[in-house]
Amino acid sequence: MIKVITYGTYDLFHYGHQRLLERAKELGDYLIVGVTADDFDKQRGKINVKQSLMERIESVRATGLADEIIIEEYEGQKIDDIKRMDVDIFTVGSDWVGHFDYLKEYCDVVYLDRTEGVSSSEIRSKKRGLKLGLVGEGNVLKKFYDESKYVNGIEVNAILVGNENERKCYENEELILAEDYDCLLNIVDAVFIISHPSKHYNQIKKALDQGKHVLCESPLTLNVKEYIELEKLAIQNELILMDSIKTAYSTAYNRLLLLLKGGKIGDVYSIDATCTSLREFDDNSWNSISSWAPTALLPIFQILGVDYKDNAIISLILDDKPNFDLFTKIDFRYDNAVASIKVANSVKSEGELIISGSEGYAYVPAPWWKTDYFELRYENQEDNKKYFYQLDGEGIRYELVAFAKSIELGKNNAYIDSEVSKAICEIMEDFENNNLNVIKKY
Repeated sequence: MIKVITYGTYDLFHYGHQRLLERAKELGDYLIVGVTADDFDKQRGKINVKQSLMERIESVRATGLADEIIIEEYEGQKIDDIKRMDVDIFTVGSDWVGHFDYLKEYCDVVYLDRTEGVSSSEIRSKKRGLKLGLVGEGNVLKKFYDESKYVNGIEVNAILVGNENERKCYENEELILAEDYDCLLNIVDAVFIISHPSKHYNQIKKALDQGKHVLCESPLTLNVKEYIELEKLAIQNELILMDSIKTAYSTAYNRLLLLLKGGKIGDVYSIDATCTSLREFDDNSWNSISSWAPTALLPIFQILGVDYKDNAIISLILDDKPNFDLFTKIDFRYDNAVASIKVANSVKSEGELIISGSEGYAYVPAPWWKTDYFELRYENQEDNKKYFYQLDGEGIRYELVAFAKSIELGKNNAYIDSEVSKAICEIMEDFENNNLNVIKKY
């Protein structure tokens, strides 16, 4: 197998970038693309880069040309990468002719002609921003608004909140405080929804019916039939419908998945995920399973798949609210593995993620759902390794990048596939239909 490696900033990805990657791909069997980190760009004098690292990575990933994407973070990394990854060919644009000849000591060096008449600098100010409306309540809504300011190509121009105190948080911002949902939909291209889960189906459907793209906090619906209907409606109307679980866009979490799929701990036989918090609740509060289960289920369904043999749901339920759990534990049985989640809004536990394999295990400390650090541990402790990755905005800005890029390309590039979203809705349906064991009522 011939391995090819190339590097670039890929700011405001355009046809010239695409052609360069296509020609790089043609040189071998396996293409590794290095995207320069923000700090490294600044060190090299590139102070006019418009897009964040994750936006630029997403642009490269969306082409489908890169077999592997890495981050270039320091001077001299090219030699390290070429030696470590056993690269056969280094390639770069012809405007660098001669500059990288020193790499010929380690591999072949090929300079590719660039596409004439196309450059990032010429198009930096020409892209129209996506007008995004925010709908719902709570701290996460405010976080999405704040993080949107870091994402090029997105402008939050309207927001709908029902709580008067929350409205005051946005009074000094340059956006429209919509009076109702219809008013908001009339002035946006897309919506982010984090209203109560019972409202998701109707709000998503109305948005899709009016030609608006949707990013919605998970669970998208409380039953599978409604999810399938909305998915078909989005496809029919050529719109993007994305499931919002910000953990899926955490750099550390994604690196963990890649390592596990690469067999770093052997075969995975068990996954235990815990997500808990202590919150005051009222009539509008989310129950524990809606608040936390989508996040806790994410690594289970993404690593072991959605074809489990059976599950057992055990919940601590309020006496006067049959569908309001204070704590829920769900056990899954697969052909060759088991998994378990514990989620709660009124019970506190260590919020860690443990993934057990035949050769070692992965340990992600609390709160694992927004971690910047994890460990792979082995029988021989000298083989243990720690991994650190910067986490900006709890993954929210990366999620917004993927959403905007999906809309731009007309192709859903979410980090959560539809089968996982549907499986989460299936668990919600099991709970709503009281397919559970109640351990106590208050």
